[in-house]
Amino acid sequence: MKSGHARCRPGHPSICRAVHVRDLSASTDLRRHLPAVDTLLTHAALQPARLQYGERALTRAIRDTLTEWRRRLAAPDAPTTLDEQALVDAVRERLARLTRPNLRAVFNLTGTVIHTNLGRSPLAEAAIAAMVEAARHPAALEYDLEGGRRGDRDRLVEALLVELTGAEAATVVNNNAAAVLLALSALGAGREAIISRGEMIEIGGAFRMPDVMTAAGCRLVEVGATNRTHARDFRQALGEQSGLIVKAHTSNYAIAGFTSCVPEAELAAIAHAHGIPFMIDLGSGALTDFRALGLPHEAQPSEAIAAGADLVTFSGDKLLGGPQAGIVVGRRELVERLKRHPLKRALRCDKLTLAALEATLRVYRDSDSPTRELPTLRLLTRAEEEIAQQVERLLTPLQAALAGIASVESAACRSQLGSGSLPIDRLESRALVLRAPRGRDLARLERALRALPRPVIGRTHEGALWLDLRCLAEPADEQAFLAQLATLPACWETA
Repeated sequence: MKSGHARCRPGHPSICRAVHVRDLSASTDLRRHLPAVDTLLTHAALQPARLQYGERALTRAIRDTLTEWRRRLAAPDAPTTLDEQALVDAVRERLARLTRPNLRAVFNLTGTVIHTNLGRSPLAEAAIAAMVEAARHPAALEYDLEGGRRGDRDRLVEALLVELTGAEAATVVNNNAAAVLLALSALGAGREAIISRGEMIEIGGAFRMPDVMTAAGCRLVEVGATNRTHARDFRQALGEQSGLIVKAHTSNYAIAGFTSCVPEAELAAIAHAHGIPFMIDLGSGALTDFRALGLPHEAQPSEAIAAGADLVTFSGDKLLGGPQAGIVVGRRELVERLKRHPLKRALRCDKLTLAALEATLRVYRDSDSPTRELPTLRLLTRAEEEIAQQVERLLTPLQAALAGIASVESAACRSQLGSGSLPIDRLESRALVLRAPRGRDLARLERALRALPRPVIGRTHEGALWLDLRCLAEPADEQAFLAQLATLPACWETA
């Protein structure tokens, strides 16, 4: 029989005796030699972590690690020695995972600027500051400071929305799906909602307009054909049970070729002649003229109001570039009906959302350059030449980090706006293209990039991983991307 143990670190004899024990016999159970929780809790190498994260979190990490090690040591292929440093490192890794937020910042290099799964639009600094202020102090959310009585939280943004859209009134709920549901429930419950067959949209998560209408208590009436709908289709469908006419902006698809639709002004006239409201769901909802920014035209709420729409719904967190919110603007009488509806309280926004939305709207109203202050507009209008220069700066460092793992080259690509905005149009961009050698798993390369301290999310295309740099616009982000490349080989090993 052989006995002995590895060299002990000075000052830790108890740990060394417990951990650095070689296999004394075939029947030795190394689980009996694992240190106690309290022993590891006082280990000198773990004291910085104890100070940083607290004793409670460290204790849990130690217990979880010891449980895992006992499981591994019970396996048929269990190691025959225990290593103190490996155990301490395992505790540190477990603690890092336990204390790491689930909602983490990532690098969005997918080529989709407004990416629903990655949080859609980043906020302007003014909006971030407003949220911090609202979070830190009590705020006059539903309190009228002038009158000294209970107020309406919509007043925080209503005047700004009225000014920016030309509507008479406005209200805000927690997302655009909620805005559509509230409007249909308040105006069409128990009655018919008439909509073109070509606008029976479905957005992400299987959210379908017919289902929303049903949930709102409306009786759906489809008119026209998928590709062509005429004014006579709406007139023929109108009757005593008609509650409203609905137009849904087809923001995430386009029907091309032999097509026809009824202009909004004509639909408004048809609805008003019958004494019912006309509602438009714009979806993305831009508050600036995209053509002036060199981008394809996107319908604005002000245009819909000018065309005669009685209610217009749109998102706050897509092309508008603000927080997640559903915005309704339109005739005061109808907006007040929405505010009195029981659903309004269930769907209302909190103070943080309203603070961010107010700050974003003020940028549109007051700023000389909204494109500079609103990150979404800045990313959408970023010049291809600027992106190409960035690709050249990052190409060599990324090639070095992936040496022997994958090849890296630059290539032209086309970004998309995302989140159902301008589905056909693309933006010229540049990308770093990663190709794994034959026999290597491209999925492993994706996992390695996702395992970085700040995960990198790209897209696979034609057997390669494309990193579109359009959304890597801030100098600080580029520096952070470069700084973590040194850890990429280690992430590859464990991916």
